[in-house]
Amino acid sequence: MIARLLELKSDRVRLFHVRLAYSDDIGSVGKFAFRKVLILFATIGRVWWARLRHGTTVLYYPPSGPSKVPVLRDLAFLLATRWLFSKLVLHFHAGGVSGFGVQLPAFLRPLFRLAYAVPDLAIRTAPQNPDDGAAFGARRNVVVPNGVEDMRGTVPERTAAAGEPLTILFTGVMTETKGVMVVLEAFRSALAQGLDARVELMGKWSDEAFRERCEAYVAQHGLGERVSYLGVLSGREKFARFAACDIFCFPSFYEAETFGLVLLEAMQFAKPVVSTVWRGIPSVVTDQHSGFLVPVQQPEAVASRLLALRDPELRHRMGQEGRRIFEREFTLNAFHHHMEQEFIGLFP
Repeated sequence: MIARLLELKSDRVRLFHVRLAYSDDIGSVGKFAFRKVLILFATIGRVWWARLRHGTTVLYYPPSGPSKVPVLRDLAFLLATRWLFSKLVLHFHAGGVSGFGVQLPAFLRPLFRLAYAVPDLAIRTAPQNPDDGAAFGARRNVVVPNGVEDMRGTVPERTAAAGEPLTILFTGVMTETKGVMVVLEAFRSALAQGLDARVELMGKWSDEAFRERCEAYVAQHGLGERVSYLGVLSGREKFARFAACDIFCFPSFYEAETFGLVLLEAMQFAKPVVSTVWRGIPSVVTDQHSGFLVPVQQPEAVASRLLALRDPELRHRMGQEGRRIFEREFTLNAFHHHMEQEFIGLFP
C-alpha cells in the first residue's frame, strides 16, 4: 500500500519517499540483525536529508505491529526524526502496537509514549481494528480503507465446468496464523463430506518447521494429489491464479492483520470468499452476501461453507456481489482520493 500511495497524482500534495528496507523477505521480518541497525541509521540520515532538501513539513510513517524488535526500531526512528517536522501522520497498516508498551521494560515505556504520542493524524484501515490512534491521543483519528488497482480483464478468467473439481485458492504468508493449517484441515473434512475440489496455496513459507508440518499433514491424509504449492507469484501469474479459482479461502487470525488486501484481489475477479471474523476483515467481506465469515481457528466451520459453495448459483451470486462492493469501495482511485483529502486536511 505504500507503493500504491506513492502513485498518487495530486496538484496539492507532494510525496517524497525514503524507503524502509529493513527485511529482505518475510522470514526476516521481526527478527534482529546487525545489518538492520546499520540500515536504521542510514534511513534516519536520509530522512534528515530529505527534510532539509525538500523543506517537507509532514512526516508520514507506518508503525510496526506488536512485536519487540520492530517496536524498538520504531522508537529509535521516531525519536530521531519526528522533532524535525511540524506534523506527524501515523498510518497503521499493522494493528495493535499501542497495547505493546506494557510488555517493554519500565525504562523504555516513557520513550514508547514519547515516540508515538499525539500524532496530528492517525489512519487505520478498518473500524474493527485496534484503535491505536485513540490510544496515542491523535489529534485526528480516521479510517481509510485500502484500495487496489482493478486488474480484471488483464488475465483470462474461468470457473469449474459441471463435473470438474472446484479450485480453492489461499494466498498470503504461509504461516500458521494466516490460517494455512485451517485451510488444510477444513479441506480434508469437506472432501470426506463429498466435496470435489483441489487446493492451491500461494505464498512464501514463514519457516521450514511449519512447511514440514503442513506437508506431513497432507501426506498423512492422502491429500497430495489435491494440494498444490505455488510458491511466490507476482504480476500476471499471480492474478491468473485469482482469476482461475472458484473459491478464495483466507481463514486468517494473523497477529498484525488489519485488512487483507488479498480479499480485494479475489473480489475484483468476482470470486466468493470464505474468511474469518478477525480485525478489519468484516469491513471487506459482507457475510452471507459476498462470501462467508466464520470464527477464527474453526476448520469445521470453514468446511461447511466450502460445502455450501458447491452450488454454482451461490458462487456466482456471491462473486458478483463482491465485485460490486470492490467497485464501490475499494478501488485504488478511492484510496487515493481519501488519502489526498486527509493530507490536505492537515492544513485547514
